[in-house]
Amino acid sequence: MSPIAIGIIVIILLILVPMAVKIVAEYERGVIFRLGRLVGARGPGLFLIIPFVDRMVKVDLRVVTMDVPSQEVITKDNVTVRVNAVVYFRVVDPEASVVKVLDHIRATSQISQTTLRNVLGQSELDELLTAREKLNQLLQKIIDEHTDPWGVKVSTVEIKEVELAEQMKRMMAAQAEAERERRAKIIHADGEFQASEKLAQAGEVIAREPVTLQLRYLQTLTEIASERNSTVIFPLPIDLIGMFMRKEVPVHSSGKETTK
Repeated sequence: MSPIAIGIIVIILLILVPMAVKIVAEYERGVIFRLGRLVGARGPGLFLIIPFVDRMVKVDLRVVTMDVPSQEVITKDNVTVRVNAVVYFRVVDPEASVVKVLDHIRATSQISQTTLRNVLGQSELDELLTAREKLNQLLQKIIDEHTDPWGVKVSTVEIKEVELAEQMKRMMAAQAEAERERRAKIIHADGEFQASEKLAQAGEVIAREPVTLQLRYLQTLTEIASERNSTVIFPLPIDLIGMFMRKEVPVHSSGKETTK
């Protein structure tokens, strides 16, 4: 064999070997098409294909974190908000992700945007602000149902931010302040009611046992004595003053009492 022929063979091998030998990483799969017909997915590792006959498409199996752009949504109670989200998904069927959809990442992004608008448009603002976990689960379920034929599994959907208009923020702040005032008034009224009940019970005890009033009087004097006051006022019990205010009632010969 002439040196020229050997050189040509070497050149052909240098061209064909890289085209025939394929290496796929652990997190990838190679989907093989032979003359346009699907052969199957191969990998990970090293394998051979037929140059100019087989064509390989690599598919990444790792989880993709995709931001859903802010969407303007009108809620069920006619409030306009801007909402964005994040979607976590991965390919579980490499063959379907290549054969059944042109670009599974772009398709998942579009279906996520439309689903976000549709689901939040059927929810009220209070539900969007307080029941976000429930909405996340509903979004994940609906998006996953749409992407399942493409071999894509949506694992998590999280609503990140809910932007409100400034006027709506002021209205919500006023509502929250009014709610706090209402609760404060209810708590104050409840405290007054409980205090009145305790005072009524204390009055009943004092009425049954007058000596408790004297004990309270002595306790008050002790508290006053412990402070440095220039003037001390000693309250006198009413029953002690009353004995000096009583007047004898004279009786006439007719037997009738007269008052002075």
